[in-house]
Amino acid sequence: MVEFLIYIAAMLVGLAFLLALYRFFKGPSAADRVAAFDVLTIITITVIVLVALVEGRAIYLDVALIYALLSFLGVIVVARYLERGL
Repeated sequence: MVEFLIYIAAMLVGLAFLLALYRFFKGPSAADRVAAFDVLTIITITVIVLVALVEGRAIYLDVALIYALLSFLGVIVVARYLERGL
């Protein structure tokens, strides 16, 4: 049963990835693209957590945490640049 739920979660994450990727390429403004990029990083973190769950390796959770912190800082820097420049 757990394997089935992980499979369903992976399918939903894949669908979310495709939708966010569409918004990233199609977004009419730079702010839309930044928001889509942030969603893509969150989806990537979700994939890392799912892999950690399937593989049973807790070290991947540390990787996901570091990736989340770096992506947060990256989005803040890009948002500041778009708002008023560095």
